[in-house]
Amino acid sequence: MTDHPSIIIRIAIGKAIGFVIGLAGFIILPFLVPDVGWQLRWGILLWYTTLGAIVGVFGIFTRHPVLMFPMPWWVRAPIIGGWMNFVLMFFAYEQMEVVLVAMFGAASPLNMPLWFVVEGAVVGALIAGIATRIGGEGPESVDI
Repeated sequence: MTDHPSIIIRIAIGKAIGFVIGLAGFIILPFLVPDVGWQLRWGILLWYTTLGAIVGVFGIFTRHPVLMFPMPWWVRAPIIGGWMNFVLMFFAYEQMEVVLVAMFGAASPLNMPLWFVVEGAVVGALIAGIATRIGGEGPESVDI
C-alpha cells in the first residue's frame, strides 16, 4: 500500500488489469470460436476495461453508504463484478451462449451464460485486491 492512497491510482490499476483481461479475451476468442465477430471482440476488450475502472472507483466505499455496515473490498468487488457481468449476460445472452457452446460443447454444464456472473465476481475480486494493495482504499483516497 502506498503512503498516500489515491482514487486515481486505484482507477488506473483497475483499468490496466481490466484491459489486460479484455485483451486476453480479444486475442484468444477467435481461436476458441473461429466465426466470432469483431463487435464481440471489441466489446469484451472495452467491457473489462470499464469493469476495472468501476471497481477502482468503488474503492472509496469501505462502508455501505445507507446501511452503514462494513464493506471490505473482498465483499464489494465480487458484487460489482458479478452484477456488471449479469447485465452484460442479460443483453448478449445468445452471443455468449454460442461462444460457450463452441468452447465447451452442447452437453456441458458450463455452456450456460450465467457462468459469466461468476467470472465477473472473480475478475472484480482480482482487480480490487491488486488495486487495494497498491493504491489503498477508503475515503482517505479522495483528496478533498
